[in-house]
Amino acid sequence: MTDRQPYEADIAVVLGQFATDAAAGLSRSEARRRLASHGANELLAAPPVSPWAILLEQFKNVLIIILLCAIVLSASLGHTIEALAIAVIVLFAAMLGFYQEFRAERALEALRELSAPNAAVLRDRQEQSIPAREVVPGDIVFLRTGDKVPADGRLLEAVNLKCDEAVLTGESMPVEKQTTALKSAKVSIADRTNMVYAGTAVTYGRGRAVVTATAMKTEFGQIAESLRSLETGRTPLQKNLDRVGKILARAALAMVVLVAGIGFLRGRPLLDMIIFSIALAVAVVPEALPAVVTISLAIAVQRMARRNALVRRLPAVETLGSVSVICSDKTGTLTKDEMTARKIFVAGRMVSVSGSGYEPKGNFTSDGRTIEPCGPLALLLQAGALASDARLTCNAEHGWKISGDPTEAALVVAAAKAGFDKSALDAKFPRVHEIPFTSESKRMTTLHATGAGTVAYAKGAPEVILNASARLEGDGGVVLLDAKTRESIVQRGKTMAAEALRVLAVAYKPDAGLCSAEQDMIFLGLVGMIDPPRPEAKTALETCAGAGICAMMITGDHPLTAEAVARELGMLADGKVITGAEIDTLSDEALEREVEQFRVIARVSPQHKLSIVTALQKRGQFVAMTGDGINDAPALKKADIGVAMGITGTDVTKEAADMTLTDDNFASIVGAVEEGRAVFENIKKYLMFL
Repeated sequence: MTDRQPYEADIAVVLGQFATDAAAGLSRSEARRRLASHGANELLAAPPVSPWAILLEQFKNVLIIILLCAIVLSASLGHTIEALAIAVIVLFAAMLGFYQEFRAERALEALRELSAPNAAVLRDRQEQSIPAREVVPGDIVFLRTGDKVPADGRLLEAVNLKCDEAVLTGESMPVEKQTTALKSAKVSIADRTNMVYAGTAVTYGRGRAVVTATAMKTEFGQIAESLRSLETGRTPLQKNLDRVGKILARAALAMVVLVAGIGFLRGRPLLDMIIFSIALAVAVVPEALPAVVTISLAIAVQRMARRNALVRRLPAVETLGSVSVICSDKTGTLTKDEMTARKIFVAGRMVSVSGSGYEPKGNFTSDGRTIEPCGPLALLLQAGALASDARLTCNAEHGWKISGDPTEAALVVAAAKAGFDKSALDAKFPRVHEIPFTSESKRMTTLHATGAGTVAYAKGAPEVILNASARLEGDGGVVLLDAKTRESIVQRGKTMAAEALRVLAVAYKPDAGLCSAEQDMIFLGLVGMIDPPRPEAKTALETCAGAGICAMMITGDHPLTAEAVARELGMLADGKVITGAEIDTLSDEALEREVEQFRVIARVSPQHKLSIVTALQKRGQFVAMTGDGINDAPALKKADIGVAMGITGTDVTKEAADMTLTDDNFASIVGAVEEGRAVFENIKKYLMFL
């Protein structure tokens, strides 16, 4: 055994630690024994909320308790009609609150319907498919494109393996995996490239891994476990109503004593004066207030639902109106989570591509003028699409969707904007051979049959494609690629990368053979792509600024990428960018002093998010925190309002949140805040009227 982490140790050491064999796997009998010992590989789900618990929660405020006391007193004094009237009001308020919260729970149940995946494992030297809940530590699991990783594991084999770990790390791009041991113990989850984690997905390639943790011992499980130590605080509305209730209770008690005492001193019968003073005390309490509050909240919940915000607890509606800081994730919330080609450097000029996401609508402009894709630009767009495996589809229900790698999808969509359909290109120029992408080659090359013979098309890392090219496609035809031109292309690529664009190069070779396809190619150009901001997010952020609400971006992405998106959204006018590593160097006191200056916080861990929320709350801010991954759950529960993503959010995240966005859109949060503020104003006006 060793106390080293699996990602630090060599493969042989890890296999020995878990007493397993890479070639044979576990025996069926040993797997059964370990399943009995370790338990099923599934997260412990929070127990379903009992309808009785939801109903009882409606009576847990001071005003309702006072009204219940008033019912008892009125009934005991023979005032049956008054007692019934108050009881009807209390029951109405309680049942309305119960109905709304019970329905929200059921709606969230529908959002959580995710089928349990199967896992391909090696047992007794044979590959077999088993339910993922039966995977145990020491199992050898097979990972292929499209699979969900069933448990945490150390990679034994990785062939062009990429995993989407956004749900755990917030990293928007798939992570390239490898098998070499890492030499440092202080490596963030996002940088543990020789590990795979439960709940993440394989987007490319294949691999094998030895399972190192299952169920609650996985990274997901540990985050879920930490939620149990966090308690949900009471909302501002609950605190204010409790305070009003206590003031009214003291006033009523003082009135009883004062009126009964004065009447008794004036010679009135003591019992009559007590009855009279109790009647006055009951009159002090605004019986309709709980009903008005509940009705106002319920109506607001209905309006929020129409604006794609599903609220779990009624008091959370008003808390939204008190929000002063919104801490938002980047990927999918402020951005579309759809990689898009934004700039193309071809034939010595820069071409901008408009449009965002996977809808193939957009224009090509150069020097401020719209241009038609032709010549080298048209050839580059066709080459990028042909050298990709992604597919673009459209249906009435879901709109434009892609299957395959997001980076390849950006090339396919860019070609479609120019009128080059991927399916039509494949039919016209059928693929006859392929040299697949590897982490070593950093490029993918495909060979296609054309009327002029076999043509090779390649895409990959700029330096790799440039080194494989001897000539350049220009407006005047093909020319030699000299040293000066090479250097200018390299510098242009660095400039695009500094703008947080992911840069790929594209080249082709006519009359190519399989062995010589990647030599003496003709360089076409560079394509810069990024996950673009949502068009409506900028307007929503401007609304926040006008309403005095500060917006922060908190993401696991690279600082350059986060900063570029933030600048495009106008978030960095009066704030600064900081990373999780820099936060680690700050004391709690320093973080509390400086936290309000931050606008973008990149490369963060779950603990960083929790620290930020805590620091903001200590500064007197009411914080709304968004998230979709399990790594976001502790911060969502700690925040005054936790906002989960309904489309991409995980079960644990939705369980920790007060509100779920059914469209994963930042603008919907702002809409919900508007509704919350309206509720607060309505309740305040009613109190003033009373």
